[in-house]
Amino acid sequence: MTANNPRPGLAIAALSLGTALNPLNSSMIAVALVVLREHFSLDVATVTWVITSFYLASAAGQPLMGRLADRFGPRRLFMFGMALVAVTCAIAPFLPNFALVCVARALMAVGTATAYPSAVVMVTELSRLANLPSTRPLGRIQMANTSAAAVGPVVGGLLVSLVGWQALFAINVPIALLALFVVRYTAPADAGRETGKLSTLIRDSDIPGILAFVTSLMLAMMALLNVMPGYRWYLLAAATVIGALFAWRELRFRPPFLDLRLLGRNRPLLLVYLLFIVFSGVYYFAFFGLPQLLQEAGHYDAGVVGLLMLPLAALSVVVTPLTVRFIERYGVRPVLITGVLILTAAAGTLGALTLTLWAPLVFVLTALMGVPYGVVSTASNQGLYVSARPEERGVAAGIFQTCRYLGAITATVLIGVFYGPGVNQANWGLMVLVMLGLNVLVLVLAVMWRKPAT
Repeated sequence: MTANNPRPGLAIAALSLGTALNPLNSSMIAVALVVLREHFSLDVATVTWVITSFYLASAAGQPLMGRLADRFGPRRLFMFGMALVAVTCAIAPFLPNFALVCVARALMAVGTATAYPSAVVMVTELSRLANLPSTRPLGRIQMANTSAAAVGPVVGGLLVSLVGWQALFAINVPIALLALFVVRYTAPADAGRETGKLSTLIRDSDIPGILAFVTSLMLAMMALLNVMPGYRWYLLAAATVIGALFAWRELRFRPPFLDLRLLGRNRPLLLVYLLFIVFSGVYYFAFFGLPQLLQEAGHYDAGVVGLLMLPLAALSVVVTPLTVRFIERYGVRPVLITGVLILTAAAGTLGALTLTLWAPLVFVLTALMGVPYGVVSTASNQGLYVSARPEERGVAAGIFQTCRYLGAITATVLIGVFYGPGVNQANWGLMVLVMLGLNVLVLVLAVMWRKPAT
C-alpha cells in the first residue's frame, strides 16, 4: 500500500481531518445526554459513562497508539485507526442497549487516538517533501484540534435535533473514510519500521508493561472522575501500586514500552508535559466552569451560552497561523513565554465576572481568553516536536495528548469542589484566583524550558 505520487499538502489536510475527530466527538456528545437518557431510560449518573468511556480510552490509548506508530509506521496505523472509526460508527446507530453504545464510544476513541501521534511522526517527512518548516503542518493540526472542539456542540446540536443521537456516530463514517483514502494515496509510504517474525515482535512489545501502564492510568482517571463513588481511594491506591510496578519493569525490560531513563534525562520534554497539564487545567477551568456560571447564576439559555463561549475557541483558531509565523521568526521559547503572560492577563480579567455577567462583557472576555490558548497550544506542540527524539515522537505525542486529558479532568474535579456549595459569582472569584496561581506555575515552566541542543 504505497503512495505512487506523495502529495504532502493533501496528506497534511487529511491528517488534520483525522486528528479533528477526537476533539469533535469529545465535545459534540455533550448535547446528546438528555436524548440518550430518554431513549435508554437512564439516570443522570449512568448516562455520563458515554463521555467517561471515551475519555478513558482516549487518554490510555494515545501513548499506546504513538508507540505503535513509532514501531510499525504512522501511515499504516492512521489508516487502521480511520477504518476502525468507520466500521464502529457504521454499526453504532443500530446497537440495542446503552452498554454497547459505550463500548462503541471506547472503540471510536481508540481509533481516533491513532491520528495525532501518527500525524506528528509523519510531520518530518511531509515537511521535507513540501519544503516547509515543521511549524506549518503542526500549526494546521493544532487548528484542526481547536476548531473541531469549538464546532462540536453546534454540529452535535444540529444533528441531534434534525436526526437523533445516532447521527453523532454516522457523521464520522464519511469523514474517517475520506481521511483514510486521501492519506492512502497522498502520504509517503512507511519506511525503516520494525519487521520480522510475529513471535519476535510480540516478545519485544513489552505487553505486560503496556497493560500495566494502561491499567494504572485508567484507574487513576476513574478515581479523579469519581465514576465509582465510595471506591475513589481504593482506585487511586491500586493505580499507585500498578504504576510503581510499571516503573520497576520499564527500568529493567529492553526494549521498554516507555523508556523512563531517557524520559528522565530529557528535561525539555518533561517540562513540556508538565506545562501542558497545568495549562490545560487553566483552560478547562474557563471552558467548563464559565458555562455553568452563566446558566446557573446568569440564567442564560444554553444556546446563548454556546454563542458566548464560541469566541474562546474561534480566536484561538485565528491566532494559530500568526503564532506559527512568530515561532519561525523568534523561536518557541519567546512565543511560549509571551503566550503565558497573555494567558495570565486574560485569566485575571475573568475576575470582572464576579461583578457582572453582562453578555457583551462575557463575549469580549471569552475572546481574550482564546488568544493565549491558541498561542500556548501551538508553541507547546512545537516544543514537544523539537524536544522528542525522532524515533520516539509517536509515543511522545501520545503522552502529550494524555496530558491534555489529565489537565481537563483535574479542572473538572476542582470545579466540582468550588461549585459544590453553589454555582455563584463568589465561588467563581475563588476559581479565578486558582487559575492565576496555576498561571504562575505555567510561567515558571515556560521560562525553564530550553530547546535541546542539536
